[in-house]
Amino acid sequence: MDYRDSAEEAEYRAGLRAWLADNVPPGHQNATTQDDRAAVAHAWHKKLYEGGYIGQSWPVEWGGKGLSPAMDAILNEETGNFNAPPLPGTAGYIGRALQMYGTDEQRTQLLPPTISGDIHWCQGFSEPSAGSDLAALRTRAVRDGDEYVVNGHKMWTSGGQYSDWCLLLARTDPDVPKHKGISAFLVDMRSPGITVQPIVLADGSPETSEVFWDDVRIPANQRLGDEGEGWRIAMTTVSYERGPSDIGFISTYRKNLAELEETAAKKGLTDDRETQARLARAYVLGEVLRLNVLQQLSLRISGRPPGEEGSISKQLWTHTEQELQHLALDLFGADVVTGRRPDYLHRYFMSRPISVYGGSSQIQKNIIAQRLLEMPRK
Repeated sequence: MDYRDSAEEAEYRAGLRAWLADNVPPGHQNATTQDDRAAVAHAWHKKLYEGGYIGQSWPVEWGGKGLSPAMDAILNEETGNFNAPPLPGTAGYIGRALQMYGTDEQRTQLLPPTISGDIHWCQGFSEPSAGSDLAALRTRAVRDGDEYVVNGHKMWTSGGQYSDWCLLLARTDPDVPKHKGISAFLVDMRSPGITVQPIVLADGSPETSEVFWDDVRIPANQRLGDEGEGWRIAMTTVSYERGPSDIGFISTYRKNLAELEETAAKKGLTDDRETQARLARAYVLGEVLRLNVLQQLSLRISGRPPGEEGSISKQLWTHTEQELQHLALDLFGADVVTGRRPDYLHRYFMSRPISVYGGSSQIQKNIIAQRLLEMPRK
């Protein structure tokens, strides 16, 4: 693997840096409420689209540029270096699911406004009794003529209160093995019978929500893929949650680690053996994740779609981020909990649920053991 930029990539990177220097919104980090953060995210999506930096590796026929995934990685890396707002993730991985499984009518209707930021998406996957074990979901979709009638309860629907559409998983056949009885639907969040209730997290922000589905009628032509194909669609979507986006995480991680090193120096802790060991461990963890992500990116550039290997990256991401934020908590001490460094309190609380994003750590370990290492179930 050669991780150096090609001539084309170097030219792209230089142009992107110039664009970011002129367009990253100043002071966006000062958004303190969830409503403000959502407004920043939506405005940033629009600006990226106008600059030609959304859907770069999407097929040209669906509004993309057909560029290499390497350009997505460069975009993620440089937006991290410029302290830009996060890139709009759901547009990327739900857009991929639409491209792969949607009908031409669905793609024509939903891909253009998705890429432009005119509509925003959430995932209706997890439920109160089906979080880690997603296949145990109970939300039902019953066929009634040209419609499905949906009843159920979804949990941890990130951004649900700010979303226009939802990629919903619901059980359409309770009499077959649980993985085979699930279907996927594209649902307008303004449909009658949908109630969104924000969930306030430990840091006081309502970043996620629960969604109640009461006799919600969904046109049958808004089913994504075949009936019973929901599990495969869900796994495809989750696999695209990881990948080049991790590059952006790594650039942010390096900046945070450098800040902690500076803090340790100001506190006179650079000669403290325990502090030295923890900073070194945080650095090594970040490097291991960086090399793993680059390996996966190389596979994707060669044409191989994301697979079970993403579970390794997910575990590494969880471990490195939680280790770093725990170290920050110890270094800043009382300042974190007395309001003098609220940014690190927010980062610490936000690092805890990473272990359940895209499937819990226990699920990731099962995937690694059974599908990558081919270990027996018992």
